[in-house]
Amino acid sequence: MADAQAREKILGAFLTLLAEKRFERIELSEIAKLANVTLADLRGEFGSTFDMIAAFMRETDKKVLSGGEQSKPDPELADQPARDRLFEVLMRRFEALAPYREAVRSLANSARGNPRLALGLNKLAVRSQQWMLSAAGIGSSGLVGGMRAQGLAAMFAQVTMTWLHDEDPGLARTMAALDRQLEKGERLANFMNGLCRFVPGRGPSRHSRRDEQFPADPNAPAAI
Repeated sequence: MADAQAREKILGAFLTLLAEKRFERIELSEIAKLANVTLADLRGEFGSTFDMIAAFMRETDKKVLSGGEQSKPDPELADQPARDRLFEVLMRRFEALAPYREAVRSLANSARGNPRLALGLNKLAVRSQQWMLSAAGIGSSGLVGGMRAQGLAAMFAQVTMTWLHDEDPGLARTMAALDRQLEKGERLANFMNGLCRFVPGRGPSRHSRRDEQFPADPNAPAAI
């Protein structure tokens, strides 16, 4: 069996099971049986069920990024403010996740009762949000980029809770929640930039864009 085909079947089986039961109750043998592969094949593709989560998040990233020009911000968003660009990219992410809503819901439920899983998911989410920032044409490297990605991961987790209960095909509640969170993040960024003016030698650059600052919220829940 070709590696790509095997990985696709295994990941599909894992997501099907995740939609039906909690993450910690999924057995490797169940995944192999549903995917119609041997345990040896399964081990050859993935080291653990958590590796399958990581693969799912990478695939989601790729779907979102393919919506624009590869490795560059979407040309259609280039002339929009940073906040609007980020809004479009994150809504594209919710669209990519739509077929797997029940799997995401199950994973969120497991993370609430498993701090270790929650920390692992947050690490994956921060990595994904660095790519989302890049897709929106917002810097994601270095210390500031890491802070932006962490803040965005926490914010996306909060909006995901709304999305999981949003039955409107147009996702009106989700869009409203995302807009509010981005506005809150923008206000916080402006406040932090103002504080920096009082720290000698640490003021913001003349060329920095205030609407592209996105610091972290350390008190927010882990992202999915």
